[in-house]
Amino acid sequence: MPKVLVVGGAGYIGSHVAQALLAQSYEVVVFDNLSTGFREAVPGGATLVVGDLQHADQITGLLSQGFDAVLHFAAKVVVPESVVDPLTYYENNTVNTLRLARACLECGVLRIVFSSTAAVYGLGTVAVAEEAPLSPINPYGRSKLMSEWCLEDLSRASELRYVALRYFNVAGAALDGSNGQRTRGATHLVKVAAEAASGKREGVTLFGTDLPTPDGTGIRDYIHVEDLAHAHLLALEHLLDGGESEVVNCGYGRGASVREVLQTMRRVSGVDFPIVPGPPRVGDPPMLIAKADRIRVLWDFKPKYDDLEVICRTAWAWERRQRAAESS
Repeated sequence: MPKVLVVGGAGYIGSHVAQALLAQSYEVVVFDNLSTGFREAVPGGATLVVGDLQHADQITGLLSQGFDAVLHFAAKVVVPESVVDPLTYYENNTVNTLRLARACLECGVLRIVFSSTAAVYGLGTVAVAEEAPLSPINPYGRSKLMSEWCLEDLSRASELRYVALRYFNVAGAALDGSNGQRTRGATHLVKVAAEAASGKREGVTLFGTDLPTPDGTGIRDYIHVEDLAHAHLLALEHLLDGGESEVVNCGYGRGASVREVLQTMRRVSGVDFPIVPGPPRVGDPPMLIAKADRIRVLWDFKPKYDDLEVICRTAWAWERRQRAAESS
């Protein structure tokens, strides 16, 4: 089977994808600096190489050992943080992607699956298609869009081919309880709500209560992490089969409000954790929902976990397990 490098494979999404690759008998090497990732998240059967994309010699030396493709997850992803510290985001996200792409070209590794984001659309609304205008409203989104542009230009100038997967809101945990989001100080709503239900947080701040949405709170398209992992396998297979470069939304095509997510987490956990109203976060659009037709047409993508209750229940089960392990 092909040998693949998973950059950022010790993180939340990367580790789930690494596990999915192993289940399909790929040879998996994980490259991660462990700044936000965890050794214990790297699945058994994968080889972990600790290194940093800032050091071009490290990634070039590794890729020179021979790989069929790279899956690139390493990035900083907190929107409010990007607003106050944009240079770190451009360096970590955009410049490091350039370093990786250059190393791939030098070593003849000409297939890249890139972790992008719906933040490239900016103030999107319902059914945002891949052809929609790209106007990110925060440095995080801009850093990812710049990376997409770089890959697009490289694919025109060379034999490199890529798939950019524009994630909407990724959430949930492995169905078997083996993996979930370990992120310290997480800002993603489902994770935060699960932590509140477990007692790790005192409650949840509801950022924005009078937004131009039906219940006044932000609306997002939540996709289960295991469905997203499957989308990466489909993208990789597409490239390995000789497919051309593509940009593809990863969402379900329907949204849930912040209030709906919090009420669902309260219901599945049985915990009536406090919810405190607060001001909107800088850089957050009120609504962002995918038009998710292309992924279904291209690769016959059939999500298995398109259910907010399943997303919340798996996140809650993971959080409860983590809390039990911490207290034992």
